[in-house]
Amino acid sequence: MIDLYYFPTPNGHKVTLFLEEAKLDYQLHEINILKGDQFDDEFLKFSPNNKMPAIIDQSPADGGEPVSVFESGAILLYLAEKTGLFLSKNFRERKETLEWLFWQMAGFGPMLGQNHHFVQYAPKKIDYAIERYVGETERLYSVLENRLEDRDYIVDEYSIADMATYPWAKGWEAQKMDIKQFPNVKAWLKRIEKRPATQSAYQKAELIKKEEMNDENKKVLFGNKKPEK
Repeated sequence: MIDLYYFPTPNGHKVTLFLEEAKLDYQLHEINILKGDQFDDEFLKFSPNNKMPAIIDQSPADGGEPVSVFESGAILLYLAEKTGLFLSKNFRERKETLEWLFWQMAGFGPMLGQNHHFVQYAPKKIDYAIERYVGETERLYSVLENRLEDRDYIVDEYSIADMATYPWAKGWEAQKMDIKQFPNVKAWLKRIEKRPATQSAYQKAELIKKEEMNDENKKVLFGNKKPEK
């Protein structure tokens, strides 16, 4: 059994995509990042960066005490190594998968996150910031488009690199991207969307009611502060 501490965001979806594909037993624990659950002392014991997702594996491979893992990329790598799934044992393919996993973690996710913030949520519209992050988003989509030119998935077989990238690319419309400019990405998105495990993962997200953003929870989410009592 794996305990997943989760909220339905792109980073949260990464982990449910893997768990559903691997058919692992898991239990969802809601971490409502709009209400400040990420600052609870118990959560911080195993997710010290006050971010979700995080997991606690009650049955680790070494048979010892439960193992906790925080950071979505680290969780995907941990689960891949635990199960032997979605990370090739071939030396060169494994290397490529890790390159693209870290590409997502270091660039695609953070830059698209800034795009989301300045385009959708910032209290003041800052033209420079919007232009900067929309432009960088377009560049990153072009990188992904080129990578998918002659393959169905980022590293040939479906892998943790795809699971990391898909939930962020799925939001292309809100990111002010014209998906028609990226036909390979569009086909890749549809390919992953049709996977039964993808559909199951996103159905799990519907179990958690995601409230509308307001000024108070913006202070919690973007200010990285505990909510005021």
